Amino acid sequence: MDAYIDQPRPVRSDEKIDLTRLEPYLRAQLSDLSGEISIAQFPAGYSNLTFLLRIGPSELVLRRPPHGNRVRTAHDMGREYRVLSRLSTVYPPAPQPLLFCEDESVLGAPFYLMECRSGVILRKALPPGLQLDRATMSGLSEAFIDNLAALHALDYQAAGLGELGRPEGYVERQVLGWTKRYVNAKTDEIPAMEQLSEWLVSGMPDDAGASLIHNDYKYDNLVLDPGDLTAIIAVLDWEMATIGDPLMDLGSTLGYWVDATDPQSLKEIAFGPTNLQGNMTRAQLVARYEQATGRRVGNVLFYYTYGLFKLAVIVQQIFSRYVKGLTKDARFAQLNQTVAALAAHAVNTLERGTIS
Repeated sequence: MDAYIDQPRPVRSDEKIDLTRLEPYLRAQLSDLSGEISIAQFPAGYSNLTFLLRIGPSELVLRRPPHGNRVRTAHDMGREYRVLSRLSTVYPPAPQPLLFCEDESVLGAPFYLMECRSGVILRKALPPGLQLDRATMSGLSEAFIDNLAALHALDYQAAGLGELGRPEGYVERQVLGWTKRYVNAKTDEIPAMEQLSEWLVSGMPDDAGASLIHNDYKYDNLVLDPGDLTAIIAVLDWEMATIGDPLMDLGSTLGYWVDATDPQSLKEIAFGPTNLQGNMTRAQLVARYEQATGRRVGNVLFYYTYGLFKLAVIVQQIFSRYVKGLTKDARFAQLNQTVAALAAHAVNTLERGTIS
């Protein structure tokens, strides 16, 4: 399975890092590291930029905001670093951060370094030759939801993360906040998005408690053990982690999850191989989550619809950056179609009245 370990690629031309500025800084801060420095890019992400630094025999991961970011709170490297500093001591899948730099003269933006955990990452396009059988996907989907339940069960106060968020009124803030973000990033007329926003505002449930939540938990944010693809060795991308309603976090995860019986239009924009045979369905994920946590998921239709709407807004924000010329990543050119497809599926889900 080592042949399927996630590998970086050459850095994209419009996202290059100036080693003449970075290297002196690293030499001064990490005096125990020696050897030639080289850099490559993990190209699959859609938000913060992630690079692999090789310094002699050592490998480190560098994270920085995307170019063109104008909202510091949306890509707060210092916050992500602080979360991982505390979380990595109590939650083994969280990588250990090593260094935070807020001096923007080094790279033009704050950044941090963390340990590199090598493994297999399952995205929509699987590594060539990788075969995933029913048993593997069954075991992985179980581990996937059990791990989310374990995260929600953490004592975040004991971990020193109690000040990370404001759980009171979390549902309302999220619904209104993502609606506002959509309005600010809007480029195309997609009536279904306005319809979804109105439905969510009118049907908000009460907060269902408070937990440490990831807010972007999906297959391609997991690093899997090459020797056992049902074993999770790391959870990545903690930029949106906070203290909030765990059922809203579950809803975000369901929004990414495509069932085998879903329409082809949804399968074409899947963020991972969740529709392969052996995976649990969305309904089965919810049932296993309830069993693992003892927490009843009441209005599951609301949480799933919220997850789809939130995902559509995130994609819209990325597309807006592309339209404004703030990124030249060709993958972003048709993302407005993804927004429309997610919105259409969400409306159809409401009409059916079921997440299946």
